[in-house]
Amino acid sequence: MAEPSLVAAGEEPEERAIEAALRPKNLDDFVGQHRVRKQLSLVLQASRMRGRTADHVLFSGPPGLGKTTLAMIVAAEMNAPLRLSSGPAIQHAGDLAAILSSLSEGEVLFLDEIHRMSRPAEEMLYMAMEDFRVDIVVGKGAGATAIPLELPPFTLVGATTRAGLLPGPLRDRFGFTGHLEFYSVPELELVLRRSAGLLDLKVNSAGFAEIAGRSRGTPRIANRLLRRVRDWALVHGVEQIDARAASAALDMYEVDKKGLDRLDRAVLDALITKFGGGPVGLSTLAIAVGEETETVETVAEPFLVREGLLGRTPRGRIAMAPAWTHLGYAIPSGVFAQEQLDLFEPGGDAPAAGDWSPESQ
Repeated sequence: MAEPSLVAAGEEPEERAIEAALRPKNLDDFVGQHRVRKQLSLVLQASRMRGRTADHVLFSGPPGLGKTTLAMIVAAEMNAPLRLSSGPAIQHAGDLAAILSSLSEGEVLFLDEIHRMSRPAEEMLYMAMEDFRVDIVVGKGAGATAIPLELPPFTLVGATTRAGLLPGPLRDRFGFTGHLEFYSVPELELVLRRSAGLLDLKVNSAGFAEIAGRSRGTPRIANRLLRRVRDWALVHGVEQIDARAASAALDMYEVDKKGLDRLDRAVLDALITKFGGGPVGLSTLAIAVGEETETVETVAEPFLVREGLLGRTPRGRIAMAPAWTHLGYAIPSGVFAQEQLDLFEPGGDAPAAGDWSPESQ
């Protein structure tokens, strides 16, 4: 089994502690996501003015964009305690009932990966969110009795990376839904500047740009790469990190200019050199790179597809034209997207906007 990639590695306790210290504590310090931040600020301010608990909130989007951080900010802005749990940890209705019955008034309950809750727990959550009440069933069979249990008003904050898997009745019970988008390079530079200040690191503008450009549009990855660059600079005695130092550090960790790591390049290289660019089945491709099928599908593929390097077709995975050029291979004729690229090359035969005619179709 190959070693885990840096951009998708699991975090050690020390890493989690450092990342927690880098989390912004209020909406003013939170960088990016301007639309969601503005809407959420209005929801929370209105709740404070009414003197009531905030509406239930759902955050959706890819991992690492700040869903957990925003949940913590909701609790801080409402000056309320925060309870953390996750969907996979709630497999029985009794698990959820135990959590709900111990909540205090105004408390914020955060459920990460809420789409992975069991169906009985979901159905119990419907009534808890809407009526602040749950029914506890005592006994079995004909002698079973449902005892209503009143709950104090609370705010549920759900987070999901797959909003489409949430049942409609559950999704509709959230008063506010915010979808988080990937960050631009300038936004990631702002994230890195704040983190560098907290870590007491000296990094110039070119160094920030170099790290941000390799961070896949994700603040969590940007902060992780910044810490690895910090380690490299400490060992090599570099006091101020510039573009050259950041590049040398990230090259050592095998994170290239486009943000691809060892696993990403291995997938594309196998697809091109062993299978002629595809199409090839996912399981065959995973075996070729020595990884589990789920690892290739959930860790490598989303970024490669988003960057236009890999395509998913009914017949299997294919390497797009930009993947060939990025790895330094000549693009053979017939590669998908090559024809589209040729249209925009100098001297191409693409018709002008005014040259359309029925015969050209």
